[in-house]
Order: sequence, then C-alpha cells, then structure tokens
Amino acid sequence: MNGYGDFCPISRAAEVFATRWTPIILRNLHLGCRTFSELREGAPGISRTVLTQRLRLLEHHGIIERDPQGGYALTAAGEELGPVCDALGMWGERWLELDAQRCDPAGVIFVLARKVSPDELPAARVVLRFELPGERYWLLLQPTGAEVCRKPPGFDEDLVVRTTPEWLAKWFTGHVRFGDALSARVMEVDGPLELHRLLVAWNGRGSYEPPDPSVVAAPPAAAAAA
Repeated sequence: MNGYGDFCPISRAAEVFATRWTPIILRNLHLGCRTFSELREGAPGISRTVLTQRLRLLEHHGIIERDPQGGYALTAAGEELGPVCDALGMWGERWLELDAQRCDPAGVIFVLARKVSPDELPAARVVLRFELPGERYWLLLQPTGAEVCRKPPGFDEDLVVRTTPEWLAKWFTGHVRFGDALSARVMEVDGPLELHRLLVAWNGRGSYEPPDPSVVAAPPAAAAAA
C-alpha cells in the first residue's frame, strides 16, 4: 500500500485510519462487534475480500488482535482510537448535511441494535418490524440482547414501523421528533402504546449531539404528501 512518505504522525496515522472502510470497521468494534460476520453486517456494501484486508492491516499495526474465540478485540492502541472516531462523527454531524442518498436503513437499524442499553431489554421477548419501501428488517429484543434479522425471526410481531430510509435516519439522529413524524405521516406505527416508549427513547439515539429540541423543525407538509 502506497503511503505519504512523510515523517508527520498525522500522515502516518492517516495511512492506517483513513483507508476506505477502516473508520467504519473501527466504529463497529467500538460498538461491540467481535466476529467477522458482525463486522461485515455493520458495514453494508463491503466485500469479504476488503474486510479481510482491512482486518489484516489493523492487526499488523497492533490495533486489533484475535481473541481466544477466534474473533477480534481492540488492543490498547485500538481503544485509543475511540475518541478519534467520536470526533470525526461529531464533526460530520455538525458540518455535513444528512441527505436521502446517505440513509441506508440497514446501517441505521444495525447501530440502533448496538445502542439498546441493557436496562431497555424486556423481561419477555419483543419483536419490532421496520417496513420500508421494498425491504423489511426485524429487531428482536430479548433479555439477553438485541438482534437484527433480515428474515422473519419466527415470532409474533409486537410493533410495526412503516417509514422511508430518509425519515428512519432523521428520526434516529434526532432531526425530527417522533411525535412530529407521526403527525406528518412520514412514520406510521402499529402496536400497543406502551411499546411506543421505545421509539420515543430511541429518538435521537444515533446522534453524537442531538439537535436542540426547541429548534428541531417538524416535517414539511410536502413530506407527508410524498
């Protein structure tokens, strides 16, 4: 791999961190992914070959290591990249627009599952279905954890959320209030009201710095019509 040939530590670090897909892989490791399959699931679009190459690069530089179960674990050097990932995310959130072309629902639901806190897990199984144009995802909540399914998990569905990739991402990053999304009909929810609290709690969960509720605008009327 060609490098900058520069003594500067920024240049040397960028040769590792700034390769395509590497920040996403590191993000997923910091979210708790450990296996090859989990890392690939959290990086929609990456090929097995590229993921293998990036993992070898990170292992070569001592950023990750293999764990006794055959998965991957962050080393001390890898743990120290957590604030770097956070800083990059906060910068992107502050200065770059969230446009419809960058709202992959698979990525949103993957991160959502990883950010469900242990105290939000139910005593009994709960199944949510996210229905988007042409695709469906299931979020399985159990006392042992949260899991994303691309096929029906074989259990009764407790809550169904219908929306578009754009509004799913805007809800998760706090660019629209849950109540406003329902009022504008850019999100529709079928299920018991007591489960709506999950969607309220997760509203803005995917943001580093959720927008100030006092300045978050409601969806325009045109969005509801669309």
